[in-house]
Amino acid sequence: MMIDGDNTLYFSPASLWEIGLKKSLPRRDFKVDPEVLRRGLLDNQYQELPITSLHVLAVDHLPPIHKDPFDRILLAQATAEGISFLTSDRILRQYPGPVIFIAP
Repeated sequence: MMIDGDNTLYFSPASLWEIGLKKSLPRRDFKVDPEVLRRGLLDNQYQELPITSLHVLAVDHLPPIHKDPFDRILLAQATAEGISFLTSDRILRQYPGPVIFIAP
């Protein structure tokens, strides 16, 4: 599915923001650099999907299944744009709509 050349792959700045926040915590086991990740995504033809006011408003229409605001904005972006949202989060797969569960 992902390797189909007809698919456009997107990433959200919300993911980079969350990674940056986690990186700033005193955790020795978290070594992801959001700048390196962004460069890698762009180098591999992922498109950045900016967060718009439409996406922010779509969060209010999601059932309160998941409490994580980053996961909720990611799902709202996918829903508002009519694109599939791939996740390994078992809670997110409970949402109706464009969620595709990828086993870890």
